[in-house]
Amino acid sequence: MEEKMYSYKYPHPAVTTDCVIFGFDGAKLKVLLIERGNEPYKGLWAFPGGFLNMDESAEQGARRELMEETGMVAGYMEQFHAFTDPDRDPRERVITIAYYALCNIQEVKGGDDAAKAQWFSIDEIPQLAFDHDCMLHLALSALRERLHFRPISQLLPREIHKGRTATALRGNNGRKARQPQLCQEIDLIQK
Repeated sequence: MEEKMYSYKYPHPAVTTDCVIFGFDGAKLKVLLIERGNEPYKGLWAFPGGFLNMDESAEQGARRELMEETGMVAGYMEQFHAFTDPDRDPRERVITIAYYALCNIQEVKGGDDAAKAQWFSIDEIPQLAFDHDCMLHLALSALRERLHFRPISQLLPREIHKGRTATALRGNNGRKARQPQLCQEIDLIQK
């Protein structure tokens, strides 16, 4: 493969992706975090993510980083925000494209530059690196909106809606079929 050289007249930002992965155990909403193994913020918790490769889309990068750092594969992921504050990363100018998903809680293991990967109850989140506290808040808002106002058949893993089929979830815009405990848990967090 031929190595490409990139040079530009004007400075340009780096692009990363981050994955806010929610899990629901039937009683508590949880979120997947990784403990950073490298600076900056070594030892702090963050969402799985990292720099895009030159030959991948943002979603491909998000899925790759999630797999590399946690060993997890997410089904449906939805882009919810681009974080663009010029000072959000002390290394350089970095724009991140953030995704969220609602998945079955499964075993995870830190890999690549993640020292650990672990599920945390949403009410027991440790100090987060970068602007990930803001990212969590916006992801919770996006999830809450999604569960209350839009069909959820793509978002919910089959086990979370306890055997209901995608067809049943599509009825009435998903309102009658959504998991009531999950919606109540999210509503409590947002208040």
